[in-house]
Amino acid sequence: MKKKFLVLLLVVSVTFTSCFTDKDDTIQISSALDIQNFIYRGLNFFYLYKADTPELANDAFATTEARDAFLNSFDSPESLFDFLKSSQDRFSLLVDDYIALENALNGISLSNGMEFGLVRYPDQGGNVFGYVRYVIPNTSAATEGLQRGMIFNTVDGQQITETNFNALLSPETYSIGLATFDGQTVTPTGESKTLTKTQVSENPIYIAQTLTVNSQKIGYLMYNAFTGTFDTQLNAAFGQFKADGITDLILDLRYNGGGSVRTAQDLSSMITGQFAGQLFYSEQWNEDRQADYAEDGVFNTTLSTGEAINSLNLTRVYILTTGRSASASELVINSLDPYIQVIQVGGTTTGKFQASFLLYDAPAPNFSRNQANPGHTYAMLPLVFKTANAAGNTDFIDGLFPDIQLNEDYSNLGTLGDVNEPLLAAALNDIFPTPQPARNSVPTLEEVSESKATLPNYQIMIAEH
Repeated sequence: MKKKFLVLLLVVSVTFTSCFTDKDDTIQISSALDIQNFIYRGLNFFYLYKADTPELANDAFATTEARDAFLNSFDSPESLFDFLKSSQDRFSLLVDDYIALENALNGISLSNGMEFGLVRYPDQGGNVFGYVRYVIPNTSAATEGLQRGMIFNTVDGQQITETNFNALLSPETYSIGLATFDGQTVTPTGESKTLTKTQVSENPIYIAQTLTVNSQKIGYLMYNAFTGTFDTQLNAAFGQFKADGITDLILDLRYNGGGSVRTAQDLSSMITGQFAGQLFYSEQWNEDRQADYAEDGVFNTTLSTGEAINSLNLTRVYILTTGRSASASELVINSLDPYIQVIQVGGTTTGKFQASFLLYDAPAPNFSRNQANPGHTYAMLPLVFKTANAAGNTDFIDGLFPDIQLNEDYSNLGTLGDVNEPLLAAALNDIFPTPQPARNSVPTLEEVSESKATLPNYQIMIAEH
């Protein structure tokens, strides 16, 4: 009997911190060997790249004692996990606090509301500046009047660099020093803003509006995460698009690092509707698990709640992307491509096509939350299978390439949802092909990180049974 588990795609870094401080005194704290046995069992059973690591072979150890001796040779769960990972694995993750991860999966995290990217100075000298992408309502950043396009280059008076940005931006309260950027030079303004993090629930539907352009109705949706708890609101937005009679949709995933694979299926079914029940994606597992676990995802007609999906029956969609568009965002692009015209505008995506289960320290094969060892809060997200679209396309390690390439201009980001915002304007110019003034060349600057990179749900794709 085939099984469907919690499925995730993500890239994330998590700091190793103690997970035992709040535990009841009556609970037996797990030893390092207990945790390392869990890691080994999970990877031996589910790891996509199991064949790349000889120690994970089913006959690698003749006895339990021999395996325990191998596990005890590592000084931490993290070092064991890193050793067992394949060299082709960029994304598998071990976390020491699955409670924080569970909160993040529901869109709840500690945030000051300033969603930003971090960019190297043009001189490549090691300094970094931040730019505000958008501001979450009802947060410290909103109260302080931060807006998209603002530039900052210091935190608590210290220049941001490629080596210190994580440390500078990790405190719950800090002050940013504002600056300007003209495309070449970062110039401090002398103004600062103090921001404080609180627990925030972010609605991923940042903008859903119908634009009237040349007497034609165009839907624009800026969608920043595939968070399943907001599926009903997402469906309502498509209901409004349908009522408005939109003829085209521009889906803005430029900062969307992923989320629920079920939501990716549902969103794609909202865009289309004419492919109900047809293959959305297929799964490729390791040799041991393929026969029992591989399942196909299909285009849906209802949400997981049973609510009917509002479908637009479109035959083309414009999708705005950057290098930070990942996992579930890429699943939508890749899986729609065999069925309708997908016109990708912006930058090349991250390149993540593998999935992971959230594994707790519990008996195989479920590794389930309700049977988790109470002695620790470690969990892991090893790559478990590849996703492929109906044409078999997978392994896009270099990302998905845009049809209309256009970098964001950090010196002139524009207003999200405004017809003159550069990426949105490029999509509209393709819908309404009229002679346009030549676009100015935007220098390619390297983004080194972003505000969500330290969250445990960073670049995640999750599917639930």
